[in-house]
Amino acid sequence: MPARLEETASTAAQRYRVLAAVMLGGIMGPIDASIVNVILPTIASFFGAPIATAQWVPLIYLLTISSLLLFFGRLGDILGYKRVYLAGLGCFVVTSALCGLAPNIYWLIAFRAIQGLGAGMMMSVPFAILTAVFQPHERGRALGINAISISAGLALGPTLGGLLTSLWSWRLVFLINIPIGAAALFWAAKVIPDLKGKPGRVDIAGAVSAFISLFSFLFFINRVQRIGIGTATAIALTAAVIAGICFFYIESRFPHPMVNLALFKNRTFTLGTAASLLNFASQYILVFLTPFFLQRVIHYSPDKIGLLMTCSPLAVMAVAPFSGALSDRLGTRELAISGATLCTAGLAAMAFLPVDASALTVGWRLAIFGLGTGIFQSPNNSAVMGSAPRPHLGIASGILSTARNTGMSLGIASAGLILYSLVPAAIMEKEYLHGLEAAAFLDGIKYAYHLGAGLSALAALLCFMQARRKRNDAG
Repeated sequence: MPARLEETASTAAQRYRVLAAVMLGGIMGPIDASIVNVILPTIASFFGAPIATAQWVPLIYLLTISSLLLFFGRLGDILGYKRVYLAGLGCFVVTSALCGLAPNIYWLIAFRAIQGLGAGMMMSVPFAILTAVFQPHERGRALGINAISISAGLALGPTLGGLLTSLWSWRLVFLINIPIGAAALFWAAKVIPDLKGKPGRVDIAGAVSAFISLFSFLFFINRVQRIGIGTATAIALTAAVIAGICFFYIESRFPHPMVNLALFKNRTFTLGTAASLLNFASQYILVFLTPFFLQRVIHYSPDKIGLLMTCSPLAVMAVAPFSGALSDRLGTRELAISGATLCTAGLAAMAFLPVDASALTVGWRLAIFGLGTGIFQSPNNSAVMGSAPRPHLGIASGILSTARNTGMSLGIASAGLILYSLVPAAIMEKEYLHGLEAAAFLDGIKYAYHLGAGLSALAALLCFMQARRKRNDAG
């Protein structure tokens, strides 16, 4: 480390200014990921583009982010977390302007790919920055407060997208990032200290093989639930497997590997990362399917669906800071188990929704899952990052972020597979359902909810298997 913790963030005020800077930049990624789905029909209509083409606007963004998180995490260890974060934030602001001015759908897709590159830089190192700046006994609180920005972004995205589009145009959704991003860039440049991990050189072969493997795998799971197993998806899966084998071969022999595989010898790191992946998979089963239930079975309007779906992220915002602070005093393991167990209960309750469910009936179930997620995430993230050696905080942060994004994609893909496998195609094509058709559609959704509950239960088991600690004193 070029500077000790006491020299770079000597007071609580300085540390929380760093946290505020990370949160200001961090809120834009979740907003941008959730906001585009709401305005996608508007974009497709504006450019006269088919849905098959328009769906690449959100897809290429998520694929680029997820595929490069590991590389940017390691780059942060080598070049410095601040430098990578600021470069990503600057790239995000510039490409937001380009997206807002895109002349056609193809340029918009290209600009979204570059915007995903910037977002990947921004998202790869925040855990490393906060873990390096905050002392072990306050790490959980900091990560809990930081979770507010992610939950707030996911909650604000759908509502903000509709509002901005109605005020002027869908272009405002991207252009609004410019003033917010510029303020975040100025603030981050001023307060984030220069922190590095383990020096070395970039593992190009490892980075390329990791990118091909992750991109191909995420492309496979995003497409297979829509078109099934075909030539394109089979090629993608084959490329993911071959590139993955090459990646592990390279990383086990390269003198300066992109990913230090020894990290996975630590039981807390490995099990906590896997638990995070499972939690996000179960979360996105819920997030993906519930709006379809509300629209097709209960016949809610889009604005009512958006408001009801905020029950979960609002619950996360309410409890995450307290859960993180409590984990600093009591330890991370028991809180993570409790949170994952609550998630299991919330999804199990969703699986017993009646066809004529009221808003309250759905809302308290969503809130239970949100409470569980808020209790789980901060302690689990603190345990994972606290178990990583300080020279490898960047790559540890990248691995944790990659697990999160992979879990999101797996959740959506598995939910789609179950729904399309169990519900007749004639019913799936209808926008509003009644009677037996509504019941058949809901039965398919319930099986997916049961799967989500099982994934959350497995996450609780993985947390239980972690090494017991009286308090979070790693680092």
